[in-house]
Amino acid sequence: MDPEFIRELFAPFRPVTVRRMFRSAGIFCDGIMFGLVNDGSIYLKVDDTSIPDFEREGSRAFTYTRGQRGPVALPYWRLPERLYDDPDELAAWATRSFAIAERKKFAPRALAKRKSAARRKKKK
Repeated sequence: MDPEFIRELFAPFRPVTVRRMFRSAGIFCDGIMFGLVNDGSIYLKVDDTSIPDFEREGSRAFTYTRGQRGPVALPYWRLPERLYDDPDELAAWATRSFAIAERKKFAPRALAKRKSAARRKKKK
C-alpha cells in the first residue's frame, strides 16, 4: 500500500508517518505506532474495550505464523472497509487506536516488575 495514500487517508485524524518493518509497515503519530499495514490491509491497535466494535464490523485480528508455533495474533484489527470512504469516522477510530497505543506505551510494565522481583528473591 502506498505510503502517500495512507498519509492522505489519515489526514483528517492527524499527520502520520509510515515506516517499513519486516514485510509490513507501521503507521505512526508522534512517534507512537497505532496502525499496521500488511498485505494491502490496514490494521488499528485495539484493546479489550474496542474489540467488540471491530467484531461488529466483521473485522479480524492481524495474525502471522511464527515457525512451528502456529498463528500468533497481535493487538491490531483490520480497518473496516466502510471507513475508507468516511474520513470523519476513520479519524474517530484512529483517535481511539492512538489513545490505546499511547496508554500501552506509557503503562508500567508488569512483566518487568515480576522479573526484577524474581531476581531479588534468587539473590536472598
